Amino acid sequence: MTTTGTEPEDFAARALAELPTRLEDGVLWITINRPESANAIPFYVRDRLITIFRDAHVDLAVRCVVLTAAGERHFCTGADLSVRPPMPPSVEGAPDRVVGLGIDMMRRGFQTLMQAMLDCEKPVIVALNGTAAGGGSMLTLAADLVIAAENSKLIQIFIRRGLVPDGGVAYLLPRIVGMHKAKELIFFGDDLGADEMLRLGIANRVVPAADLESAARVWAARLAAGPTKAIGWSKKLLHDASELSRRDLLEEEAMLVELNTGTNDGAEGVNSFREKRAVEFKGW
Repeated sequence: MTTTGTEPEDFAARALAELPTRLEDGVLWITINRPESANAIPFYVRDRLITIFRDAHVDLAVRCVVLTAAGERHFCTGADLSVRPPMPPSVEGAPDRVVGLGIDMMRRGFQTLMQAMLDCEKPVIVALNGTAAGGGSMLTLAADLVIAAENSKLIQIFIRRGLVPDGGVAYLLPRIVGMHKAKELIFFGDDLGADEMLRLGIANRVVPAADLESAARVWAARLAAGPTKAIGWSKKLLHDASELSRRDLLEEEAMLVELNTGTNDGAEGVNSFREKRAVEFKGW
């Protein structure tokens, strides 16, 4: 795939085809649809993912997000570098490689995607249908919950290619598996099977490949029927717990608990208990 003669609007059309979404009963399903390229994602798919997560954060119709991929072999093998974004005209006399440009590209790329996932108020499930390598491993680690098919695996492939991990992998991985295990996985780049992902806490469940969508659907439905604000604020507290001081985290906890008392769902939880009836959360 090349960018020769491709207009910007063609990238937008490709993004829609290669990253389709559907909203069903409060659940936003996102599918990476590039199986012929091992579901590696070019810049325009990456940018669409960023926009989707940012939009889901504020969209009241979205109460849970499920990210999966087409095919049975690959979830996502990272960035597709064979597709280059259009570049502005160079300035006369400028070098081919401008110092700092690569840093800016990293900040606007997978680093931004990681933060869009982590900052999304809605719970994010990854239905891991195959190999997650490189940037694909970041998508897995940045999810709130992971349901993995038995044939899936995760690979920190960077070292195999002589590269430093990017996309926030070095931030995410030790927080899940611990520092020493994270170093082992990154230094050696060995394949990590589904059962080992489960043992290490990267995956929450492992299911047969044929049952992956139905298993994700069950959890997504439960989350979409839950108190969306309370779930989102709980997610924020959990993410901030490893970075804030005890005093600051408790201050944030008090603030979020107070905010939650003003929500419809906060009142509904209390009222349904008092009235001895089934709870019905609205998501606000």
